Amino acid sequence: MTSKTGATRRVLVAKPRGYCAGVDRAVQAVEKALEQYGAPIYVRKQIVHNTHVVRTLEERGAIFVEETEEVPEGAIVVFSAHGVSPAVHAEAAQRRLKTIDATCPLVTKVHNEARRFASQDYDILLIGHEGHEEVEGTAGEAPDHIQLVDGLDAVGSVQVKDPDRLVWLSQTTLSVDETTETVSRLKARFPNLIDPPSDDICYATQNRQVAVKEIAAEAELVIVVGSENSSNSKRLVEVALDHGADAAYLVDNASFIRDEWLEGVTTVGVTSGASVPDELVAGVLERLASGGFHDVEEVHSVEESVRFALPHELRKDLRAGV
Repeated sequence: MTSKTGATRRVLVAKPRGYCAGVDRAVQAVEKALEQYGAPIYVRKQIVHNTHVVRTLEERGAIFVEETEEVPEGAIVVFSAHGVSPAVHAEAAQRRLKTIDATCPLVTKVHNEARRFASQDYDILLIGHEGHEEVEGTAGEAPDHIQLVDGLDAVGSVQVKDPDRLVWLSQTTLSVDETTETVSRLKARFPNLIDPPSDDICYATQNRQVAVKEIAAEAELVIVVGSENSSNSKRLVEVALDHGADAAYLVDNASFIRDEWLEGVTTVGVTSGASVPDELVAGVLERLASGGFHDVEEVHSVEESVRFALPHELRKDLRAGV
């Protein structure tokens, strides 16, 4: 690679980027449900945090609702990749809904950890963002044991029953660096704080942050394709700024790119959040090419091979031809 001062106008495209295995599984679950059962298929919350994906599925017959009570009794509802609490499952059963649980298996892992530690009477410090669907689902697994720690500034206000029976868990889409610092500060206060059995931040979130660090070191500008409500996409902007980029912006698609961002820039880094289809990245590259950025290089950081099977409720009906 040439340096930031190189004269050639070029684009460094991060790899891996875009869809992770959990997102791919969730989107496929809605698509397969529409094929198998016909429209409408109801989806509680956004299946994944991307406006383009949601709009595309709506055009095919998916109806997105905020709460389970909005789904007609007896209808089919898909739970989003971010997971839901036991109370939501109970409400769905009460309304006789046929549920397809598209919760990412890595989120389910955190739910299982929360239940296990709560059953052993541990206090659980859940590192995450207040109001995020994933946090609400995880907290609902053990509401009497879980305390949310929303960022570094929240560490000082944490209160626990027994500092010797204390564990931390995390939302899967956080900044790896900030989470590490949050845990470090928590352990300074609570030296006997236990780590989760394995890392809660998902492989895809970590890999995309590693990749954006590499391109940010070479780019004046980093463009992250993703929606405003996508936690992992917003973290990529922060990571880019922390690791060398002079500027970084989150865009839903190519139409959000402003000409003034490109003035005087020779190297643009491009990546996308874990819920972004690659066609949106292709649109950004076309937009950059129209501005003279014709030299495109894909920067490989980590190879990914993770795949998740479709939700079992759906696989069963697909096999049976229901």
